[in-house]
Order: sequence, then C-alpha cells, then structure tokens
Amino acid sequence: MNKIAFLFPGQGSQSVGMGRDLHDNHPAARLVFEEADAALGFPLSKLIFEGPEDQLKLTEHTQPAILTVSVAATRVLAERGITPAFAAGHSLGEYSAHVAAGTLTFADAVRTVRSRGRYMQQAVPAGQGAMAAILALSATRIVELCDQAAAETKEVVSAANLNSPDQTVISGSTAAVHRAAELCKDAGAKRTVMLPVSAPFHCALMKPAQDALARDLNAIAFNDPAVPIASNVDARLVTHAADSRDCLVRQVTGSVRWVECIHLLAAQRATHFIEVGPGKVLTGLMRQILGKDSAIPAMHIEDLASLEKTLASLP
Repeated sequence: MNKIAFLFPGQGSQSVGMGRDLHDNHPAARLVFEEADAALGFPLSKLIFEGPEDQLKLTEHTQPAILTVSVAATRVLAERGITPAFAAGHSLGEYSAHVAAGTLTFADAVRTVRSRGRYMQQAVPAGQGAMAAILALSATRIVELCDQAAAETKEVVSAANLNSPDQTVISGSTAAVHRAAELCKDAGAKRTVMLPVSAPFHCALMKPAQDALARDLNAIAFNDPAVPIASNVDARLVTHAADSRDCLVRQVTGSVRWVECIHLLAAQRATHFIEVGPGKVLTGLMRQILGKDSAIPAMHIEDLASLEKTLASLP
C-alpha cells in the first residue's frame, strides 16, 4: 500500500508562468486561481502568469503565489485519486501542507501568507539583514560558529534553514552574517554564498513579524489536520489544530529543520515523496538527505508533463 508524502516548496521556487499549464487544462486548478484572486481582492493569477518578475519576487506576492500554485497542483492530484498519508512544507510550504490536510481553508491561508510576507519585509529595514548559504560544513559546526560571530559582533546570526547535510542557510544582521560566513569558510566550508533575499528570515530579528502573524492566526479557524504534518520548527508530526497554529507562529523566528523532517517521514515508512508545486528544489534536497540510492522515489508535479510522468510512475 502506498504511503505518499507530499512536500511543498517555499520562497525561491517562483517563476513567471508557473501553474499556467494546470490552470488552462484542469478546471479544479483554475478554481484555485480564481479563489485566490477573490480572497486577495487583486489579480494574483495575472501576476503569476504574466509578471513582471520584479513584482512577483516581492515577498508579499511570492508567498501567496507559490501557495496558490501548490494548492492548484494538490487539487489536480486529488482528482486523479492521489492524496497524501503525510505532508511537509519548507517554510511557506508548511501552509500549503496544512491546506492540503484541511487544517486551514485556502482563502484564509492565502490572505495570511500575503500578510506574513509583508510582516517579514517590514520587520527589518532594508540592508540591515542578510542570509548566506554555507556548503559542505556540518550543521553542528555552523551553529557553533554562528554563536561565535554573534558574540564577536554583538548582533544576531543563527542557522535558519537546515536544508541538507551539505547545505545550511544562516540568517541575521548583515555584519554578523558576513562574520559567520568568514568563520565557516576558515573552518573548511566548501563555499559560502550571500543570498539575494529581501529580509533575514527564520531568525530572532523576525520577532515583530511573528507577533503580528500570531494575531492573524489566532483570528482564523484551525481544524485538526486530516493527515500528520511534519512541522519545520520541531521536526515532529502535528495532528492537532492548536499545535498546528503554534508551530506556524514559532516557525517565523525558528529554524527550518528540513533534514530532520525528511528523516521523520522516511521513518514513518513513506513509500513515495511527491514535491507538489513549482520547481524541484525539495526533490534535490531529498536525494541529498537520503542519498541518491534511496529506496524511496522522489517525484514532482508542477505542469501537465510532470503530472503524467508522476502518475505513470506510481504503482
């Protein structure tokens, strides 16, 4: 019996034109785009399909856009009888996971993530925060060096995204991130790459965004998830409404413990991983986490071609 885990992508997977194929060929997907436009009161679908790219890349647009494409793909899969036994989402993607599990309505989720993006953007003035990817250095060592850089600079820096054994993203004030990246390079990191982001996500500097988002999340209805969700912040399975809300709040300043989430789902005997939404970032990370020879196949669905390929590969 299949035990499929749906994985939902986060910010950075967006591209102009994403989801157009599903929208044009599946009424279930088209309805999702129409619902997003109505919930937000502006033509998000036009921005997704036509751009301009610089507007789509704005955090308050990117987050609802990726959520919308991911939910549209989920609805198309459901039409074909493909539903998850578990779900997980990378940062923003955790909202897509909860919509798929029925924890949140799509309309509430798309409005919330638009605000989430705005709160994150406003939390730190432009230029005062930064993020960097550290390649081929252990997460444990990176955490130690972030602590050292924070002590030296007396500013914030911490591990934000533990993406794979070879990739950890750090976040914080600009000076502290640069210092931590230098220390990581000196400690043997293969590469350190400053990321072109608009804010330092998943660190203590996001506390104002977390507080504002908590008020929004407390004002909307949550249901118990229909399937367990692997939460970013705790790397544990969430099955209750109150826990779901709490994890989404704490996620704003907490680390995305993606490596542990994937191992958790593998330990639950997931038979297949399907990345649902734009891009193949999580599919690539899954192979890094479990190894290229993992017995658990990784697939993705973002358009008609990938949909048919995924359906054909399922027993």
